[in-house]
Amino acid sequence: MTGRAFDRAAADALTTVGAEGVRALAEEIGKQRQKASVISARAIPGFTEAATALLKAMGADGLAPSEAAAYLRGLAAGHALRAKEQETSLVWSGPSTHRVPVRTTSRVLLQLVEAAQQELLLMTYSATRYAPLTHALEAAAHRGVCIDVVVETLQGAGSALSGAEPASAFLDVPGIRVWHWPPSNRTEPGAKTHAKLALADRRVLFTTSANFTQSGVDRNIEAGVLITGGAVPARTAEHIQELQRLGVLQRYW
Repeated sequence: MTGRAFDRAAADALTTVGAEGVRALAEEIGKQRQKASVISARAIPGFTEAATALLKAMGADGLAPSEAAAYLRGLAAGHALRAKEQETSLVWSGPSTHRVPVRTTSRVLLQLVEAAQQELLLMTYSATRYAPLTHALEAAAHRGVCIDVVVETLQGAGSALSGAEPASAFLDVPGIRVWHWPPSNRTEPGAKTHAKLALADRRVLFTTSANFTQSGVDRNIEAGVLITGGAVPARTAEHIQELQRLGVLQRYW
């Protein structure tokens, strides 16, 4: 049975190094080696600090290495199992019905932004300034969330979009990074940046037909799906990150 100090240190380690790092910590602690050997055993960011805190907590709580290692293995396994669980729900804009209640696009989008703690990615075709979303993004930036937005441009859309650049809906948010798909990178004439999605912390993905405009999230009939957990949100983030790395998507701002 673990004590409070070790419980806290283990929870902190899970946040710092993730399930794979916690499994590595369990392996090294279970070998019952000297402290210096344990804390320097793996080249994982945060590993040394997590190992140091765990070893100190073990001493405070009087835990044997075998007990600590077993606890860490169970913690990592439980976290990995929860990460594989996936929930989906239907999301709509426009008229509602009482017989079939569904979540609204505006509420889901804002809740996703408000819940983000580390990373936030938005992708949209058209966009205009929508005050509730702008305020939620500003609050996210203030709490240190890294925010990326991918938008279509007037040039890329051709005659299909007019007025202000879609990017202008986001440029007032401090620290935000705006990306676009340059027309020179498009191999097919008339290709558009038409995806609409929001992704928080590689864990919650909202994909929708709605553009991030007042009409799109509130007035039009639009449909989407909210996916929480599982591999899909992380794979989506990895795909977009790879498009950025390869230069397919480039910085607009």
